[in-house]
Amino acid sequence: MTENKQTVISCLEAFEEIARQWFAAFNAHDLEALLSLYAEDAVHFSPKLKIRHPETDGLVRGQAALRQWWQDSFERLPSLRYQPTSFTANHQRVFMEYIRTVADEPDMLIAEVLEISNGKISASRVYHG
Repeated sequence: MTENKQTVISCLEAFEEIARQWFAAFNAHDLEALLSLYAEDAVHFSPKLKIRHPETDGLVRGQAALRQWWQDSFERLPSLRYQPTSFTANHQRVFMEYIRTVADEPDMLIAEVLEISNGKISASRVYHG
């Protein structure tokens, strides 16, 4: 195997590991572990955010805004969990598919893209099915 191909494989494995850490932190509602995966100036878009806080147009910037969003979500929805179904990675991002479960709500299929730069998530975008 060439060195370049080995570097690409290592990068993909690292991105998939970030995705696994993301799910572990999210499902544990471990806000500090979740935020540690993000760059200080990361951006996040979510249709749920757009509905719940229309003034944001679905977009928040920076770890303070991410903290506020997820802390509110964890407090409002203590049973919120994500069940990963697949990861697809390239040299810039990892695409995750998962099932959102919350007590007394129908399950929801979700896709999310994590843009990764310098080992941290720089941007994330959620798609609901």
